[in-house]
Amino acid sequence: MIKVSVVGAKGRMGSYVVEAVNNAADTQLALALDAGDDLTRIAPDNTDVVVEFTVPSVSLNNVLTLIGQGVDVVVGTTGWTDEKLAQVKEAIAGGPKPETQKVFIAPNFAISAVLVDYFATKAAKYFESAEVITKVDAPSGTAIHTAHGIAEARKAAGMAPVPDATETDGGSRGQVVDGIHVHAVRLRGLNAHEEVLFGNAGEQLTIRADSFDRTSFMPGV
Repeated sequence: MIKVSVVGAKGRMGSYVVEAVNNAADTQLALALDAGDDLTRIAPDNTDVVVEFTVPSVSLNNVLTLIGQGVDVVVGTTGWTDEKLAQVKEAIAGGPKPETQKVFIAPNFAISAVLVDYFATKAAKYFESAEVITKVDAPSGTAIHTAHGIAEARKAAGMAPVPDATETDGGSRGQVVDGIHVHAVRLRGLNAHEEVLFGNAGEQLTIRADSFDRTSFMPGV
């Protein structure tokens, strides 16, 4: 039986994680902690793995604390940068389990979103143009990850930069992530959404994923 502690247990995603852990046959809820709770209560003797679903402003400090406690961590919070990831790697190297410590940070846990990311990297080298449309943050961690994957695939294929015939730009072209335009949609009723558009002369490929309920993230967690 895997002993799982949840940090952010009262949040929108954290509450679903708690429910999923309680309902799974091979997991047992160890501790359910939220804002203001002492994370040092989590230790290897009571927890095998921690699921951290909070907010970007506190996630890094939470993960650094948990590394210091010597427990493995699965992170679903967005907002991770290269600088933050570097701090995590440094903490692991100086922590109590430098050889075996595991921290898994995922931009998205929905199977559909993971497949969009995968398919996009496979399609990227076949199309002259590529853009990403997403919902949640502006842009979301998922969209940033997808854009980087597309850019890497294009670079490996020796492709030229994405053409852009824009004559005037009032700021509506979206953020450029590694040469790929990323657009964010804030639409009532839209829970989670990612759409990748590829284009050649006379044709277009659309790869799209929608999550209508947060339960869609739980199998991946």
